[in-house]
Amino acid sequence: MSHIWFVILGCEIGFWAVVLAGLVARYLLRRPRLSTGILLAVPVVDLALVAAVSLDLSSGAPVQSVHRLAGIYLGVTVAFGHSMIAWADGWFAHRFAGGPRPRRTSTTGPAALRHEVTAFARWLAAAAIAAGITWLLAITVADDSQARDLYGIFPTLGVVTAIWLVTGPVWTAVSGGRRRGSDVPAAQQDRRTRHRGDRIDEQQREPGQR
Repeated sequence: MSHIWFVILGCEIGFWAVVLAGLVARYLLRRPRLSTGILLAVPVVDLALVAAVSLDLSSGAPVQSVHRLAGIYLGVTVAFGHSMIAWADGWFAHRFAGGPRPRRTSTTGPAALRHEVTAFARWLAAAAIAAGITWLLAITVADDSQARDLYGIFPTLGVVTAIWLVTGPVWTAVSGGRRRGSDVPAAQQDRRTRHRGDRIDEQQREPGQR
C-alpha cells in the first residue's frame, strides 16, 4: 500500500482538526482574530498533500490510483472546503453560542434545484482544480511514463461529472424539483401540510363554531 493513502488520511484528519481548533477559539475562547488565523492555515494541509505526491513521483514511484485520487481529494477540499467550514460553524454556534439551529436543505421545489446546481458547480470547480494539479505535476516532477498514467484521471473526472449532472440537477429538474432521496413529491407534501393545518384549525375552533 502506498504511503500516500496515509498522507490523504492525515490531511483529512488535519483539515477537521484545524477547523475544530478555529471554532473553539472563536466560540469558546472568544478570540475571533485567533480563530481567523487558525482557519487560514487550512490551505497548508492541502499543500502538504501536493508536496507528498510531488516527492513520491520525483523519487520514481510508479503512478497508482492513489496519486490520481490525491488530485481529486485536493480539488474537492478546495471547492467544498468553505461550505464544509460554514456547516461546522453553524452547528458549533448553535451548540455553544446560542445561535439559531441551522436550517435543513430543502428536498423539494426550486430550493432543491438551486442546491443541486450549486453543488454541481462546486464539483466542476473541484474537477478543474484536480485536472490543473495533475497537469502541473505531469509537466514538473513526472517523467513521460508517469505523466501518461497521471492523465488517466481525466476519464474518471468525465464519468463522475456526467453521473453527478444526471443524478443531481437533471434529475431534480425533470422530477419537478424533487431531490434524490425524497420519496414524497412536493405537491403531495403541500397537500399533507395543508391537511394537517386544516385539522389543527378545526380542533382549535370553539364548539359553537362547528
